[in-house]
Amino acid sequence: MHAAPGREDHPVITASQLAEADGILFGFPTRFGMMAAQMKAFFDSTGGLWQEGSLAGKPAGIFLATGTQGGGQETTALTAITQLTHHGMLFVPVGYTHGAGMFAMDEVKGGSPYGSGTFAGKDGGRTPSDAELALAAHQGKYFAGIAKKLNNNNAHG
Repeated sequence: MHAAPGREDHPVITASQLAEADGILFGFPTRFGMMAAQMKAFFDSTGGLWQEGSLAGKPAGIFLATGTQGGGQETTALTAITQLTHHGMLFVPVGYTHGAGMFAMDEVKGGSPYGSGTFAGKDGGRTPSDAELALAAHQGKYFAGIAKKLNNNNAHG
């Protein structure tokens, strides 16, 4: 499906390893306005975790990459939330917590209140802009803070 080949320097997680995490930010490439088939297959492999309730209560967030501006960043996020919901995960959107950067209209950039994002370009050759990287860094810090609070509360209660 024209996906770039896997890179050996990128670790690959197995579905069973998700249960070990305090929180999970899922990155989704889009395909026709929803997650790519490879990501759906990964979620399909989590049936055992679902049956055991292993991911219930874990915070989860989303970040995205689309080939074009109309590539479906928000529809991909919305359809991905169903996967999190079936597991009982707690969706943590970035909202408008990044402040003025979320409202700037001076450049083309990915991302939304659902999560950070980038436009990779039709051929995948575009690298994330400074604005996209700033939102991604903000989302990571914001998400980590919420995951830490949730996990501290669970450890004491």
